[in-house]
This record gives sequence, structure tokens and C-alpha cells, in this order.
Amino acid sequence: MADTLVIHPGPLGDLLLSIPALRALRARWPADPLVLAAQPRLGALLAALGVIDRHLSFEKLGLETLFVDDGAPAEVAPLRGASRIVCWFGAGDPVFGRRLRELRPEAVVASPTGDQTEPVWQHLLRTVDAPAGDWRAAVTMPAPLVAAGRAALDRAGWDGDAALVIAHPGSGSVSKRWPVEGFARVLGEFRPARRVAVFLTEGPADHHAVTALADRLGGAAGVLRGLELTELAGALVHASVYLGNDSGMSHLAAAVGAPCSILFEEARLAWQPWGSSAQPLVVTTSPLVPEDVTAVRDRVLSAVSTAHEM
Repeated sequence: MADTLVIHPGPLGDLLLSIPALRALRARWPADPLVLAAQPRLGALLAALGVIDRHLSFEKLGLETLFVDDGAPAEVAPLRGASRIVCWFGAGDPVFGRRLRELRPEAVVASPTGDQTEPVWQHLLRTVDAPAGDWRAAVTMPAPLVAAGRAALDRAGWDGDAALVIAHPGSGSVSKRWPVEGFARVLGEFRPARRVAVFLTEGPADHHAVTALADRLGGAAGVLRGLELTELAGALVHASVYLGNDSGMSHLAAAVGAPCSILFEEARLAWQPWGSSAQPLVVTTSPLVPEDVTAVRDRVLSAVSTAHEM
């Protein structure tokens, strides 16, 4: 038995876009463990979700030696146990690609995002020659993670009965954030409704946006902060509706099958999620456009109404 090793050091959203391709790799070589070299906390998340079998720290692989052609044989010890390698890193450097193929002649070295003429997840599927199949089903959440997410919501004040709206006004890039005022106008619709509970999610880069929105809503929204990614994944499963910017959190909500409305600038649509429960909605992030507010409000209100009918 030898490993199928996938190398992807990207951020949360980009890594979650690779799930269909990771599933396809597992299907092609079901007897071989699927190992992911990534940022440790992200690799741990995908292992906890059951997408991969094991993870390694990307930083500890020592791939920097492959960018230098010093005449010595290529050697990266952690790669020895891999029977095949898919590397979504270093594709723009011909020296790196050639040196990696000295170790594994059939190694795939490809861009993690493609040229954006097709959705990123489709590009990644194509790089692994995915067999025919439906690779887009929502992640099946392990029961302990679902329970941990419910416990986090309980601590935050959800009673388990009200329709649950989870919103994420942040993003790793300010340019991808819809104005806080837009979120406030949409989520403010729920303040008089006793059977709708609104919670905001806060990651490391989101404090300013979340605080501003919470203040704008006048305490009508709870905040989920300081949670592990696995707890957040478990909480998102319970959402009746999710609303968020183009962000890793939104990709996580889509991956676990939450009904999502995710706000994209048109130029960023290649990064739309693969999950069928996620609907991208094109907006202008600056300035706030009244027609965008109307479109987002109508979408979210319709989704909440549907949740109440279920």
C-alpha cells in the first residue's frame, strides 16, 4: 500500500474547492490512503470531515529544494512513500516541475486556480482526470461534529426552534466584502420576527466587520467567535439560511450543504462553490447599490420563508 499525496498550501476557500477532485482521486485508487499536505489546521479539518485519510504540514515537506537546480539528484524525504503525487503548487516554475518529476515521473503539477475561464473546482477535477461520477454531494458530517456545532449554538443563545440565519460579513480581502450596511439592511428584516435567530460568524480577519454589523443590528444578532473550524462546520449544518461574502467561511457552509446565498463580484465567479445548495449572487462590493440590497433581501427572505414551511 502506498499513498496518494496531494499538495495544496492554499487558504481555506481554495482548499475546499478541491474536495470534488480529492473524492475523485480516492475513487481511482481506493486502496491507497489519501494524504494531503496543507496548512495544518486546514488539513486537520478535511481529515475530521472524512475527505482525506491523513494530513502533513506543507511547510515541513522541504519543497524549497526543488526550486534550485544545483545538479544534485532531487530528494525530498516526505515524498518517498507516495506512489502518485498531485501538486497544486509551483506550476509557474519550470525548474520545480522538472525536479518534482525526477522524483515521480507521473506527478501532476498544476495551478490551484486555473485561468478562471471555468469554475476552479472544475479545473481541479480536470487536472486529476476524474472518472465520471457525481463528486458534488455535500460532505457527510460526523455526528460528533454536528453535536459540537449544536453545543456552540446553544452557548450562543439559539433555542433550537427558531429558523437559524447565519451570516458572515467578513472576508480575507477587504475588496471582497459587501458593505456592512448592506448586511444590516437585509438582516434587519428579522428583528421583529420571533421565530428567526440571527448569528454572525467571526474568523481571525473579521473582527472589525462583525463588530460593526453587530452594533448596527443593535444586539439583535449573536456572534459565533473563537470556535474551531470543526465546530463552525457543525454549526453551519444547522443553518436554515446562510448569507456571506466570497470567503473561506462561505465555502465551508456550502461544503456541508447549508442553503447558501454567497455574494460575489462578477470577476470572481470562477471561485463559486461546487455544492448544489449554494447559490452565487453577483453584487458590487463598493459602493453599496440599492438594487443589490433588494436582490439579496428577496433571496434571503424567500429562503427563510421556505425554512419556516419545512
